Amino acid sequence: MKRLSVLPQQCLLVVTCLLMALEAVPIDIDKTKVKAEGHVEGEKVENPDTGLYYDEYLRQVIDVLETDKHFREKLQTADIEEIKSGKLSRELDLVSHHVRTRLDELKRQEVARLRMLIKAKMDSVQDTGIDHQALLKQFEHLNHQNPDTFEPKDLDMLIKAATSDLENYDKTRHEEFKKYEMMKEHERREYLKTLDEEKRKKEESKFEEMKKKHGDHPKVHHPGSKDQLKEVWEEADGLDPNEFDPKTFFKLHDVNNDGFLDEQELEALFTKELEKVYDPKNEEDDMVEMEEERLRMREHVMNEVDINKDRLVTLEEFLRATEKKEFLEPDSWETLDQQQLFTEDELKEFENHISQQEDELRKKAEELQKQKEELQRQHDQLQAQKQELQQVVKQMEQKKLQQGNPPAGPGGELKIQPPGEHKAGDAPQHPAGGDQPLPPGHVQEPAVRTDQVHP
Repeated sequence: MKRLSVLPQQCLLVVTCLLMALEAVPIDIDKTKVKAEGHVEGEKVENPDTGLYYDEYLRQVIDVLETDKHFREKLQTADIEEIKSGKLSRELDLVSHHVRTRLDELKRQEVARLRMLIKAKMDSVQDTGIDHQALLKQFEHLNHQNPDTFEPKDLDMLIKAATSDLENYDKTRHEEFKKYEMMKEHERREYLKTLDEEKRKKEESKFEEMKKKHGDHPKVHHPGSKDQLKEVWEEADGLDPNEFDPKTFFKLHDVNNDGFLDEQELEALFTKELEKVYDPKNEEDDMVEMEEERLRMREHVMNEVDINKDRLVTLEEFLRATEKKEFLEPDSWETLDQQQLFTEDELKEFENHISQQEDELRKKAEELQKQKEELQRQHDQLQAQKQELQQVVKQMEQKKLQQGNPPAGPGGELKIQPPGEHKAGDAPQHPAGGDQPLPPGHVQEPAVRTDQVHP
């Protein structure tokens, strides 16, 4: 579960809608009892990673837009529907030239980054004819038809993409966690198949014992209930439970003093409840399940309290939730070990899918092995041919030496002796019998014919 460690649900409104900069309602706190560090004025608070693949681009665009006074004022007065509908995006035409220039630069950098990712992916398949413009269509957080300038359409697309991606994140996470649990059960059953009957019974008994031990834990308070919040108030904040005050509680746990309880701040409230069920020292407790439990608690509170669905809890929303009947008389929280996370049919379908994937990988491995063996056969054949040719050349050299012919050079040419050098026993060519020119002043005598009769 690669994405479980990344928590896009921790993001602020920066994720969903460009950070509505609304201010929290001021409340009074008894500072003699509260021992929490205040937020330093002017201190920049780092927002958690959204988990989106364009997270850095999103953050940079927001940071640049907030430097424009006009846009910042519009952002402070806009509601969530104006932001989602694209009305706020049209205000981009009124920002300063410097801001627009910086946004243009950010977009060009993002397009260049995406093109680099595309090229790296396509290089793996040796595709030299890459149509970057066509492939950029798969990215929905920017207008690929205009890669050079940042327009209102880019801001609108960025907001809608981030909102949609985060709204679908919880659903995707649930599916990933279900796969994780089914894989655990699949591997357990596969392991049991490798054991004999006696060992298998022993392993099954151990599994049931650990399951029972994990389920034997104190009652878990309903997330967001008065009992759950009072427990945090008393044990984590060190305050008198009889003096529990929702306003003070909200201010204490609005860590960055931005007037909201964001998803990260909410999740921090559930640590005490999770410690009742999970302990990293216990073999029977799965820390992946603990994080999923935390995220489900956060998701539940958001669904109950976050009225405008902006993924942030305002003081007004928080106080309204404390007035509900469910806040005072909640049921206990049903933990993951008390739920059926998947059915036997779902597990069977999952195992069939795994089997198909294993078959495909096995076929690919066999094909690669055949290719390797064929390449090795061709290599051996070429080596044999090379050795045969070398042997033939060697035999030809020996034959030439035996016949008295000068040996051939590396290219098959004859090795001709330099002029003036003769083999031992060879007589020099006389001028009379040769073709060499006579020296100056020398008169050649006529040759004597043997067939002439002298008087």
